[in-house]
Order: sequence, then C-alpha cells, then structure tokens
Amino acid sequence: MSAHISNVRPKPDKVLVDIADYVIKYQVKSKEAIDTARYCLMDTLGCGFEALEYPACTKMLGPVVPGTVVPNGAKVPGTPYQLDPVMAAFNIGAMIRWLDFNDTWLAAEWGHPSDNLGGILATADWLSRNAVAAGKKPLTVADVLVAMVKAHEIQGCIALENSFNKVGLDHVVLVKVASTAVVAQMMGLTRDEIINAVSLAWVDGQSLRTYRHAPNTGSRKSWAAGDATSRAVRLALIAKTGEMGYPSVLSAKGWGFYDVLFKGNEFKFQRPYGSYVMENVLFKISFPAEFHSQTAVEAAMTLHGELQKLGKTEKDIKKITIRTHEACIRIIDKKGPLNNPADRDHCIQYMVAVPIIFGRLTAGDYEDAIAADKRIDTLRDKIICVEDPSYTKDYHDPKKRSIANALTVEFNDGKKLKEVVVEYPIGHKRRRKEGMPVLVEKFKTNLNRVFAAKQAGAILALCLDSKKLDATPVNEFVDLMAR
Repeated sequence: MSAHISNVRPKPDKVLVDIADYVIKYQVKSKEAIDTARYCLMDTLGCGFEALEYPACTKMLGPVVPGTVVPNGAKVPGTPYQLDPVMAAFNIGAMIRWLDFNDTWLAAEWGHPSDNLGGILATADWLSRNAVAAGKKPLTVADVLVAMVKAHEIQGCIALENSFNKVGLDHVVLVKVASTAVVAQMMGLTRDEIINAVSLAWVDGQSLRTYRHAPNTGSRKSWAAGDATSRAVRLALIAKTGEMGYPSVLSAKGWGFYDVLFKGNEFKFQRPYGSYVMENVLFKISFPAEFHSQTAVEAAMTLHGELQKLGKTEKDIKKITIRTHEACIRIIDKKGPLNNPADRDHCIQYMVAVPIIFGRLTAGDYEDAIAADKRIDTLRDKIICVEDPSYTKDYHDPKKRSIANALTVEFNDGKKLKEVVVEYPIGHKRRRKEGMPVLVEKFKTNLNRVFAAKQAGAILALCLDSKKLDATPVNEFVDLMAR
C-alpha cells in the first residue's frame, strides 16, 4: 500500500526563488553588457523591420479583432498597430524571429535570447504610455536594456547545462520563463508574485520541437517565440491579480516538470546569474541562417571566390565535405526534399550550396523562386557532414564557445581545394571589433526598408548616441518608429 503524499504546501523550488531574486536585486554594472544590449536592441528591431517585407509574416500581425486600437496600448514598430501588451508582444516577437536573423545562444540548449524583446518592449511601452497619461514618469530605454540583459541571462544560464531539445521540448520554453520574470518585475510585482508568475510559466503547456524537424519543419518556428513571450506577459498579468502559484512546479513527485517532462532530472547550473550571456551572445550579422551554419556559410563565400578565380562552377564539383560539430549534424544536416523556407534555413547543405553558386545568402534565397533552381539541389546531394570531436569539444568549452566548420571541395578531376576553416563567426564575442560596424550597417539597411530617409536617419542617430538613447522615454522611442 502506497504512502499518502503530504498536502503540506512546500517552499518554492530554489530555481524559482533564484530567478525572482535576480530580477529584483541584481544591479547590472557591466558596461560591456549594456553596450552589447544596445547593439542587440538595434539588431533585433532591424530583423523585425526586414520581416515586414514578407507577407507570410505580416499576415500574422495586428489585433485579434481587426480594427481594434487600444488606448495607451503598446505600439508595434514599423506598423500602424497599437495593441494590448499581450498581443503587441506576439507581434513584435513574431517579427523579430521570422527570418531567423536575430541573436543566438549555443549551449546544451540553443535559442535566441533577443526573442524576449517582444514582451519587454511591449510591456515597457504600455507601462510608459499609461504612466504619462497618469502624470507619472515613463520607463526609459535604459530600463529596457537592463531587462534585456536579465532576460538573456535567465534564458542563457538555464540553457548552459540543460538540454530541452533532447527531451523533445522547444527552446521557447526558456523565452516564456525569462520574459515572465523580467516583465513581472517591470510591472511592479512583489517577490512572491514574481515567484508565482515564473511557476505559472513552468506549469504551462510547453511547445514540442516538431515544427523544427523533418518531416514537419514549418513556419511555426518563426512565430513560436512571439507566442512564448506574449504568453509570458499574460501570465505576469495573471499573477499580478494575486492569483496563486505552484511552489514545487519543478520538483513535485510525479506531477512536476522534472518527472513529467525532464526524465526525472533536476536542472544543473554552471554559474550564478549575472551578465555573462549578454556579454557573450552571438549575433547573426552577415547571413540569415541557423547559427550552427554561420561559419560554414562564411567558408562557402570564400570558396565561391576561389571557384571564380579558377574559372570553375558548381558543375565541376564532385564532393564537398563539411567537418563540423555534433549539434550541427543533429539539427541541420538534412537530405531529401525541402518543402518551405523554414525547411531550407535549417538545412546546412542548402545554406552552403546557395553561396557557392550565387555568392550570397539572403532571406529571399529561401523562397520558392530561388529554391526552384535545380543547381541547388544537385549541389546539395554532393555535400556531406562529418563530426570532428575537437570541434564538438570547443563548442561546449565556456572559454571558447566556437561554432567551427571546415569545408573541403573535391573536383571531378580528382583535385581538391585547400580546406577553408572558420572557427568563430563574425557575430562572435572574439570578433566584436570587426563585427559591430557591420551590424550597424545591417541596421541601416533594415531601417531603410521601412522608413523614409529622414525618419530612418533620426532613429539611427538616436540609437548611436548612447547617453541620449538611454534617457529617452520608451514611448517616445517607439513613437519614433511608428508608421
């Protein structure tokens, strides 16, 4: 006969408490973290502006009920929409993630910490507009940057040692948890209420990775983070009403997250929360490609130039070998038909074939019109991936965090080109000095996609003036990006 389970309400799981205490108490003093967050803000918004060129994205945007405008609601940059903060978070989050071009964090779990900006910016804007309407002070962009650092840190530190993908869960669970914590703090929830809110995020239904993998790869992966960050805003608002939480949501025997969804394993932590993740985050600067392929695409661009010098084309290639790391093989080593853009931007063979043939890789290169070029699939069939254990080791080494790929081209006549090796992509911390000017150029390009020259220039000028930007009220910052 089994023993009765105690109905004494336990103390909150330490994971919940640590998150709540971090968002309430931690002072972000790292200049490097704040400076990086400022670049991250520009880049993340720019990714959203580029996504507005794609009808597949814009059809997802706007209010649930067409024509709805929320007084003092959050505005969606680059659009005419003014929405409640939950729906605004979805809109901004979907824009940000649509083209797979915003920042990345690679560890035991992968993800894109800037996905949290959907909830952060929508909440900050909504709170600011209501504060101004009540004669109070609005939040500033500096507050947004601090929230970004903290959301990055929560998502990234949990990801360091805990693989959600290995149990079939999508990484957006960490967006939901991180966004819930930081927006709850922004809303002024008490410590206990923040703990409750974070518990609600863990007890919530979590997304399966089905939409990221063959044979079901699809466009939900482009709005999943928007869904997660908007859900976070909703849960924080629910907790603000005084709604109860679930203190042992992770550890409860039989019914908690660990037993139900994590094979009974507790979370492991490599380091306490600070500002490490923002300082070390990876930017996708040159190519809208799944991050494990970024160095492969850089190498492919080099090979395109080599082929041109030799007067050769993809027709002369017999085989391309990609020496890579385990995570790359697990996620994006893909053969067979590719059914949609979401399928193609998660196939390393496709992302290498396009630059070798065309000397470029843009978001438009994943669309059907380009994918119909038979040369791409012909070359894809000639590309194989092999794991290099040293690359896998360096990928997990916290002092290196490399994302290495090495490409070797073998021609039909038996000759080979010298292997092209790229260990660290241009968006890596080790290449900040080289990468940040290119990131600003990317932002300029994306501003000009949406705004007239005068408006684009004003936005850029503000973003490049750190003191002025930090002091700018969030509602005024967002108004500058209205259409």
